[in-house]
Amino acid sequence: MYQVLIGKHVLKRIERMPQGIQDNFANLVQDLQTEGPVQRMWPNYSKLSHNKYHCHLSHRWVACWYHEEGTLRIEVYYAGSRENAPY
Repeated sequence: MYQVLIGKHVLKRIERMPQGIQDNFANLVQDLQTEGPVQRMWPNYSKLSHNKYHCHLSHRWVACWYHEEGTLRIEVYYAGSRENAPY
């Protein structure tokens, strides 16, 4: 099982999202914990670089995460509007 880390700044953004999007984010975290960083079943999933990934939580909302090879740690470094996503 993977350990998913979520920073305080990301948690604050999540709290401001609509409840349905928060629920989608919680589902994504569960999938990351059980399946790892590759999440092909999520909408618009893509690998951004060697160890960074993203997917859409809805049309407007996205999540981005980082996974260092050889570890069981995944860090969600962004969750928020698609317009402000760091990619």
